[in-house]
Amino acid sequence: LHLTLKHIHWNVVGPNFIGVHEMIDPQVELVRGYADAVAERIAALGKSPDGTPAAIARDRTWDDYSVKRDTAQAHLGALDLVYSGVVEDNRKAISETGDLDPITEDLLIGQTGELEKFQWFVRAH
Repeated sequence: LHLTLKHIHWNVVGPNFIGVHEMIDPQVELVRGYADAVAERIAALGKSPDGTPAAIARDRTWDDYSVKRDTAQAHLGALDLVYSGVVEDNRKAISETGDLDPITEDLLIGQTGELEKFQWFVRAH
């Protein structure tokens, strides 16, 4: 998600450029932090986090981001679909971790709430 957001940041054009460009920056920083927190939690539990591009692409459930240099509307429409996939995956992970590890569940709940807020920003723009 971090790289998709940066891709949008670099490739959005048109009259709404600056609004989208500036809206994306805080999302990028928080999403980077989310990935780091989850990876560190995995490591703390004695497992090996796999952050390679191949693993990320293999394990995601949503389609690859295909919009290149385009308008804010094109990017935000595609980003809404990405957020839907990420939120859906997070909600599934929340339900799977609830009984096993409430600390991980809490971490994911907090992150998912913020991701849903970002998705609302995208939809409202």
